[in-house]
Amino acid sequence: MLNRKASHFLGMRVQSELEHLSELRREAGKDRRSVRGSAARTRANMRNQSTAAAAAAKADEDPGANLFPPPLPRPRICMWKYLDIHSMHQLEKTTNAEEMREVLAELLELGHPEQSLRDAITLDLFCHMLIFCRQQDFSLEQTSAACAMLQDLHKACIATPLGNVEECYRYFTSVLFCHGVRRPPFSIDLFKEEQLLALEDYVVNTYFRHFKLYKYVFTSQVRLDLSLTYMGLQPPILWPESEMEKEERKEVEEQAVTPQEEELETVAPPELEPEPSHIQVLQAYIKTQVNKELDQLQRLVEEQLKASEERLNSKLTALERPFQLPPGKGKSKTK
Repeated sequence: MLNRKASHFLGMRVQSELEHLSELRREAGKDRRSVRGSAARTRANMRNQSTAAAAAAKADEDPGANLFPPPLPRPRICMWKYLDIHSMHQLEKTTNAEEMREVLAELLELGHPEQSLRDAITLDLFCHMLIFCRQQDFSLEQTSAACAMLQDLHKACIATPLGNVEECYRYFTSVLFCHGVRRPPFSIDLFKEEQLLALEDYVVNTYFRHFKLYKYVFTSQVRLDLSLTYMGLQPPILWPESEMEKEERKEVEEQAVTPQEEELETVAPPELEPEPSHIQVLQAYIKTQVNKELDQLQRLVEEQLKASEERLNSKLTALERPFQLPPGKGKSKTK
């Protein structure tokens, strides 16, 4: 009895250990599969990132490859962004437009506005903006922010040769709101409502009215080249040049002879005319046969016209005869 119980207990223990080992193996297999799946996902992500980076690098190398305009930057506060307080003090000291243009060209790092059309247009754009700010009695902070907003708008315009006027207008209005509502750190109340409306009207009537002109001057021209490939068609076969084409090319070359060569030809003894080719003989034969057929057809048409004319004349004479009265009947009526 003891031996049976011991053997039964050992059998149960071995079975439980085997079940435990099978569970451990299953868990290990799950861990391996999860590790493999995560490794495959990381490889796929790395591959996608590499392809995206390669596509982005290719798009950067070839700007014309982008069929859509690039995204615009987020609107932010623009005070002292391009013109700091020292630059504004220098501009404030200027008394006329010429001094303002000279100082502004130095501050904006415009090389030679007299020689470069783009630099001259940029200088005029910001000079008129400064004049507008002086007319509106803007402070130095407001003038710096207005010039910065205009410059950011100009950068958004010339970032792509494609049309993005609506996106640029939405960007400009959002930048305006960043300087009209007190909500730090996202926006400040730098301008009053009347000043914002005046600034918006000025930019709309000056910059957006000539939006396409600015884009035409400051962006490169885009050309679309299409190449069509038809599936299932054989490539075109280049046939050799025929004898007629060769002769036509020779005639064109002979017509382009210089006067000196013509004089030499007049002095030189006449050469024998080349024998006509088979194609020329065939053309002459076809012309003669066609002329003969045309002559026969013309004769046939003339004969038919004459016959129809004779028939019409005979019918007309037959119709005119009954209206002539006989002479005997007229005498009997007089009696």
